[in-house]
Amino acid sequence: MIPPPPTSWPQADGTPVSCREKLRMLAENHAELAQALQDAFEDAVLMGVDEQTMRQILAGMVEGLESPKRAGP
Repeated sequence: MIPPPPTSWPQADGTPVSCREKLRMLAENHAELAQALQDAFEDAVLMGVDEQTMRQILAGMVEGLESPKRAGP
């Protein structure tokens, strides 16, 4: 089971995000991503992919995410 969204979303300085609109967007993104991950995982396993391998593939995708704050070219 995918864990529920965090009760607070820390910013870089450690203070929690407090804007209601941002919190709503973060909660919506969490729910959408949780459903997409679950669907992709289930599809792969039902098509014969090893569960542990699929978990590693999904974790690798998260590890490969690029920050929008990184320096440009």
